Amino acid sequence: MADRRLQVFHAVARQLSFTKAAEQLFMTQPAVTFQIKQLEEHLNTRLFERNHGRIALTPAGELVLGYAEKILTLSEELETRVGELTGDISGPLLLGASTTIAEFFLPQILGEFKAMHPHVQARMTVANSETIETRIAEHVLDVGLIESASHLPGVQTEVCCEDVLVMICSPKYKMAKAKRVSAAEVAGEPFISRESGSGTREFADQYFQQNKIAPDAINVVMELGSPEAIKGVVATGLGVSILSRATVAKELKLGMLVAVPLDPPLIRGLSVVTPKDKFRSRLLATFVEFAMARMKEMATAQ
Repeated sequence: MADRRLQVFHAVARQLSFTKAAEQLFMTQPAVTFQIKQLEEHLNTRLFERNHGRIALTPAGELVLGYAEKILTLSEELETRVGELTGDISGPLLLGASTTIAEFFLPQILGEFKAMHPHVQARMTVANSETIETRIAEHVLDVGLIESASHLPGVQTEVCCEDVLVMICSPKYKMAKAKRVSAAEVAGEPFISRESGSGTREFADQYFQQNKIAPDAINVVMELGSPEAIKGVVATGLGVSILSRATVAKELKLGMLVAVPLDPPLIRGLSVVTPKDKFRSRLLATFVEFAMARMKEMATAQ
């Protein structure tokens, strides 16, 4: 319902890139450029400075961005409130999830939610926790599920369940029969780590720090971008890693990996994040309540 030119301007202003805005809006770059030109002509002012392939908001652009966010938020709230009068929960749900949650929790949760509310169209973005919380703060996504509490002031965090992290290794690895392992013992082994920005990486780094293990004392031999990749490498016997116990449940049953408890234990909260001070539609409220309850059940069952 809101002016399409404002929607396009908002995306470009947030991304500071015509190319990225076009990808986000599923438009061509010339179409995005045309919409911005139309808005600038309508307002009789330049909204962006263009220098050497980079863009920045002009003072007028900064002013328009503030109003655009208010107008788009009110427009979305209007459409949602009117739609809710029918009593049906429907519409798009822009969902983001960190890699671990997307791979091991959300498939079942989304399937169950879709069965209950068939007119909901969920669109999921998968990235590390840092990227998801940034997109929530920018109002690109409606809701995110991440492996750590948000660090951004524009994001509201609700911890939904506890997640136990363990050391994993091959059944043939020398530490496979240990009853528990210390941070120092893990750090001394060839360590396969998640990438920077990952919630799992953040908690592992904090764990080593809290146990007085310096970063250069950790024998990191590889950094990988997903739990699946890490499990595959660890299963070869190359080294050890720290992952959520929930992510290795299948491999433990099949005897492909061994999970050894950490001493002291490492427990984190999995969180639902939403934009702060933004209207929460009935669809969003229903999904958040459902997802939090199911993630708690699934984490407890491990």
